[in-house]
Amino acid sequence: MEHDPRPEAVGVEKLRAWWSHRQWLDRPHPGASAAEVLAATGWARSVGGAAPYLGLFARAGLGRAAVDAAVADLSVHELPSARGCTYLLPAADFALGLAVGAAAPEGELAAAAKHLGVGRDEVEQLCLAVERALADGGPLDPTTIREAVGDAVRPLGEPGRKRGLATTLPLALGLLQSRGRIRRVPVNGRLDQQRYGYVGWDQPVLGDAVDLARRYFSWAGPATLGHFRWFSGFSAATARRAVAEAGPVPVAPGSDLLLPPELAEEFAGFERPAEPHYTLLAGIDGIHLLHRDLSRLLDPADAARPLPAGRAGRTFGGETDPQTHLVLDRGRIVGLWEYDTERAELVHLSFVPPDDALRAAVARTEAFVRDELGDARGFSLDSPRSRAPRVAALREAAARGWPAG
Repeated sequence: MEHDPRPEAVGVEKLRAWWSHRQWLDRPHPGASAAEVLAATGWARSVGGAAPYLGLFARAGLGRAAVDAAVADLSVHELPSARGCTYLLPAADFALGLAVGAAAPEGELAAAAKHLGVGRDEVEQLCLAVERALADGGPLDPTTIREAVGDAVRPLGEPGRKRGLATTLPLALGLLQSRGRIRRVPVNGRLDQQRYGYVGWDQPVLGDAVDLARRYFSWAGPATLGHFRWFSGFSAATARRAVAEAGPVPVAPGSDLLLPPELAEEFAGFERPAEPHYTLLAGIDGIHLLHRDLSRLLDPADAARPLPAGRAGRTFGGETDPQTHLVLDRGRIVGLWEYDTERAELVHLSFVPPDDALRAAVARTEAFVRDELGDARGFSLDSPRSRAPRVAALREAAARGWPAG
């Protein structure tokens, strides 16, 4: 019988360092393309903020121009995928991303039929009209599309507005995107905004839950069935079947943490690096969002800390998602940060005594945000004005020596 390389017990520091290693956060990967980073570390959540830029810069030193060029030449693209949410995907995963996200627009159509009296035939006819409108090129923004298709779009009145659906057009756009018939492009070529036009496309849609499970555990393992179910949005039965067929194995006997069998020996021999390696990332970076289990990245003392600018009684470890951007060292969250556009500086609150490596990482990211992005929005509605209380709270907490006080 061959020796089983899996350990009997796995320490949290080793797990964090391994997640950091698999996420390409333990050392720079200069020369890697945006598509190569995303294929190796997972799809990057994009909500009109700086997260994709920050993640690709931290992992491979990619500047904004290189990322925007990759978007322009379709080596990477923003697509509705897992749970119907928009992620930045490599071209090799376009077909799968669309396939696993297809249920979301179908669900929206079913809800509109039930609550707003919108029929499938009506929306399918609108889909045909939209494709005709985009046949001559584009991109066309939603207002121009609505004008081009005329009466094929129907206003849904006050009941629709209450459900966030003023007309039938978003239903058609969602279905066409999920079918690979159209794609959404940023009007100025940048990912950190949410003004889009649409162009025609002919992208195959192919893949299933097992395909996603195999990719997921290569990006995120060790991870649990629950972690995969959250990321995928699949039902319990579908997720369970997909994981069983994908074949990840426990990291230790009886553990619910699973990883691909081809990584088991490497994981068993992996050792946490002795020296710190700091990276500054968005709060929705994959190191957090692939699992969405914030406590696994926090030391208990840090989890118990009050949240700067948070409501009384709220602690960092009690949050589902970080309310600020993050500083990590070997998979552990060791600080928080935001960007102050008025002063053109990065405001940083450290959980650990700063050293030269941390100061260098902060300075490097500050220069990237200032010189290439101009801001580091967390999401589309984030703005310097809305962020001001968080920036002030971080600055004040750092000045008084938080977290020591």
